[in-house]
Amino acid sequence: MGNSNKKPLLNISGSRRSFVKSTALFSAGMMLPATEMNAMFNTLNDKTLKIALVGCGGRGTGAANQALKADENVQLVAMADAFEDRLNGSLQHLEKEFEGTKKVKVKDKNKFTGFDAYKKAIDLADVVILTTPPGFRPYHFEYAVNAGKHVFMEKPLAVDVPGIRKVLEMAKVAKAKKLNVVVGLQRRYQKNYIEIEKQIRSGAVGKITSGQVYWNSSGVWVHPRKLGQSELDYQMRNWYYFNWLCGDHILEQHIHNIDVANWFIGEHPISAQGMGGRLVRTGPEHGEIFDHHFVEFKYPSGAIISSQCRHQPGTWSKVGEDFQGTKGIVDTNDAGAARILGYDNEDIFSYRSRNDPNPYQQEHDELFKSIRDNGVINNTEYGAHSTMSAIIGRMATYSGQVINWDEAMKSELQIMPAEVTWDSTPPSLPGADGNYPIPMPGKTKVM
Repeated sequence: MGNSNKKPLLNISGSRRSFVKSTALFSAGMMLPATEMNAMFNTLNDKTLKIALVGCGGRGTGAANQALKADENVQLVAMADAFEDRLNGSLQHLEKEFEGTKKVKVKDKNKFTGFDAYKKAIDLADVVILTTPPGFRPYHFEYAVNAGKHVFMEKPLAVDVPGIRKVLEMAKVAKAKKLNVVVGLQRRYQKNYIEIEKQIRSGAVGKITSGQVYWNSSGVWVHPRKLGQSELDYQMRNWYYFNWLCGDHILEQHIHNIDVANWFIGEHPISAQGMGGRLVRTGPEHGEIFDHHFVEFKYPSGAIISSQCRHQPGTWSKVGEDFQGTKGIVDTNDAGAARILGYDNEDIFSYRSRNDPNPYQQEHDELFKSIRDNGVINNTEYGAHSTMSAIIGRMATYSGQVINWDEAMKSELQIMPAEVTWDSTPPSLPGADGNYPIPMPGKTKVM
């Protein structure tokens, strides 16, 4: 049988001039380096990348803004949220921000609300932004990866161990499919942290033996309960204070600093022990989470990291990390400065921001560049490991026990339901006095 349907390599049916032009382009391409060839073909085959936003709160709106600025040829085409008012508020903000462009084109039929809305939005996109409360993250990530979508997802990646296992399983699927996945641990994309990490790898600090990581602040927002509001609606709008949705602030917020420790040391902890409780933020409006945690993480290399986080107004505030190595000490902070000092007070290395790129923007810039270049970025594994590190920290403070990583990874305790509808009963309910059950060290079971 002949290959009568096979197309010729070059179109010779046109004029001689067209043929010569095509041949010259092909020949020139043969002499270009592979990277330039890829760039040329990516430019020639440039397409509008369609974006879906799943989770339309403040962080989601910010992430969508950054994604739309990361690439010239992108368009927000679908949005999903549990709440219609939150979706509409986010859309109005983005339409105003990008007024006069074609970057925000969300038709009414592509605005989805409810707990299954994420599926409909993801189906319409090439790139999805997952910024709902973190309890939902494993399920949304699973659907996006199975659908073959590139992903930006906020930290943390789960609130319980079954969720972590699901994320790690889907990380392998994403890798096999060559999907790009960026996780919102933006210090990994921040210049001062990157430069310090390079110095650590070069041996400037020696072996890190200890460190202190902090997120000590006054706390976050509270949305007062409204008359006639259902319990599920109330908890969803105050998701930060309920573990099935948030995982406590050691996970949702302090994960950034714990992630820096994992990154700089080059491994995740093997155990955690610590203490915590509620001393200041004790009312029912603060749900079931602690207002302070102190955890001691032990690493395979022998390093010990002391971890502090608290939500207590009027107290000493610090967000940053310090590390001690065999040759010197490391001091970092979120404002863009970082330095390494020797034990004789010698200035080994210092870095101060000089109009550095915004790391929140940088992570999106690198995601979309990788997609355009047919590259692969996959932050899922380290994002999951840092999430799990914070989870074992919470397990330690809630139980008062030493928590071993390997044992904890076998846990079947699932605090986030696999399925939620508006008819669902939340996993945690208030008592007759309006207060929620609070974890009690020595009594609370965490595995």
